[in-house]
Amino acid sequence: MALLDSITTCLSQPVHYTICKLGFEKKDTYDINNILSGNGEVCWQAVTEHVCYLESDQSVDYIKSIRSLGPVCESVNLYFKSVTKEQFVIQYASWFHWTNCTEVFLEVFDVLQYTQATEVALGLMKLTSCLERALGDVYLLKGNDCPFLLRDLLASEQLADVFGQAVMNVLRVFIGSPYGLNLRNVLWHGFASPQEIPAKYCAMLLFLTAGLGQLLQTYLLQTKCVLVHRPYVIFISLEELDAFPLNNEILSIAEELVKLSSFVLKIMLPFWIAALTAFKQSRYADSVILLLPQLEVGLRLLFTTTNKCPNRLLTAESSALYTTFDELLAKHLDNEEVNQLPVVLEEPAMASDFLWDFLNHQEGPRIRDRLSHGEINLETFPREVANQIVGFAITILCRFSDEDMFSFKEHMVIKPLMNCASCYQSRFHPISQLKKQVLECMKSIHLWPELPTVPEEQVQMIKGLKGNAEANTLILMISEIISQLQRYMPQNRCSSDDLINSVLTERVLVELCDTRICTLYSPRPVLEVVVVLRKISTQCHQVSQQVIAGAGLRYKQWVNKSLRSRQRHNYRRMLNSIKFLSPVLRLILLFITLELVSVHSVCKKSTFDYQQYLKFLKSVLQYTENLVTYTSPEKNKWDETMELTNKILIKMRKISDRKLMLMHLAT
Repeated sequence: MALLDSITTCLSQPVHYTICKLGFEKKDTYDINNILSGNGEVCWQAVTEHVCYLESDQSVDYIKSIRSLGPVCESVNLYFKSVTKEQFVIQYASWFHWTNCTEVFLEVFDVLQYTQATEVALGLMKLTSCLERALGDVYLLKGNDCPFLLRDLLASEQLADVFGQAVMNVLRVFIGSPYGLNLRNVLWHGFASPQEIPAKYCAMLLFLTAGLGQLLQTYLLQTKCVLVHRPYVIFISLEELDAFPLNNEILSIAEELVKLSSFVLKIMLPFWIAALTAFKQSRYADSVILLLPQLEVGLRLLFTTTNKCPNRLLTAESSALYTTFDELLAKHLDNEEVNQLPVVLEEPAMASDFLWDFLNHQEGPRIRDRLSHGEINLETFPREVANQIVGFAITILCRFSDEDMFSFKEHMVIKPLMNCASCYQSRFHPISQLKKQVLECMKSIHLWPELPTVPEEQVQMIKGLKGNAEANTLILMISEIISQLQRYMPQNRCSSDDLINSVLTERVLVELCDTRICTLYSPRPVLEVVVVLRKISTQCHQVSQQVIAGAGLRYKQWVNKSLRSRQRHNYRRMLNSIKFLSPVLRLILLFITLELVSVHSVCKKSTFDYQQYLKFLKSVLQYTENLVTYTSPEKNKWDETMELTNKILIKMRKISDRKLMLMHLAT
């Protein structure tokens, strides 16, 4: 880490040459009037003629194309500097409407007037992400599933049909192809420092986006098609993201930390300072866009150091794989050796769990993916998300500060932040999501006693109804199973006179769910079990919601005397079934939670035992799926519900007797 200041670039020599020098080799001056008509329209043919092709297979010759387009880009950049903002808005604003991000492109014009390196890089990152999203919307005019990768999108027949292949080849010179300038990727993955991105390429992409808008307008008029913009991703349950406390004092300390921490490359320092400044100015999307690549380059530095592969710090060539977040957080290296980075991060920052939560887990915010692919509205980016990324970044800066920085780590303002980092637990791993599901389902079932019901004496007046004998038998069986599970539950939670009401409670489930379960690199059998348990929990919740809705509706109909004779009988069966359905659903939730706490024990099972165990879990799932069907308003099959419940309880008791559950293996 002592050699950090000696690192002058994270771009490999060929990539550095391609981006920083190749487009400057031709010294010709290019007249802007050659590619711009009097009314501001792009003369595409004059642009596309600068794309060169290989004689062998007529594919794009990226080296010659970049060299030829260099003077054109310079001409466009000088042109934009020669016009006022008012002139630019009048002439071009309407050509950006197709992107659904007009303001972003107008901001990029402002940036080009001052050519501040960090702002140019930020503008280019925002421009490419918005452009990618807009091109995806255009793709959907002709195709169904929009490609996830920009390079596949730009190479698609659908976009070539709309804009023309020659136009798409121009775009591929600048973005999307690892053989071209690849500006989007080198920036979003943290390989380029601010001074390494020529402003003229940002200007050219702004110019080309307006030209695409002109072509698209003509296409839409000819085809009578309507461009539909996909909705942005909206973050829900933002309170779940609240992990790190931030205030102005912490931010002030962070501004000092970035200059001293060994996590920050000197050449990247302007990005860090700009990110903290943007956060303080409430430009939350800008802050996160600037910070994510810097977290990646800092982690890549740690990765290459701890795994003794310094060559991986630089941009990989087009023929090899970049070292990006996905590989940085993987369990193994590509040579099958154990990745040492998570080991370094694990204490005390719990960084791997946080990074997986915010970047990778499918049910998490997946911030980098969604920002870089234009799926988030930049203007309404929530502070809560930015707060966590900035807070986490500060803990990393502290974690990798020098020994004489101890005073920073122990600073009374920073210490609460570090404490939060040290006890961070995954929130979006499937295991964490299952805990959340179980507790939400239990809250729903706890509403049942508050459901309005007809007085017992009125119900008894209905002739031909059976008593509660069957329900009582089921409740007795539930108590027997609970008694078998007692030893695997928190102590002092069991009362012998009323096992159901003393054990099958929200308090017990909360206590069990507080158990820390390893989520990082969960083995496949663990994840397979969790998937089935989550499906069971989902079905239980659906049953609860149907019972609540059905009981409320039937009560109103009873009071209004609008129930026919058969419906009154069915209502009574519902009330009778609720008496055993509540404890049986709560028992299943307890079973799910106990199995979850011991879920890693599944790896101890033989292949045969594992398959048998999965078969049992799927029988419980089948039971809950049938419950959903039978308790639906369309079916109302309450007698069948009782028969199903009897069968599954017998099976659960048998499995428990034979000690085949995971909780048995864990003890």
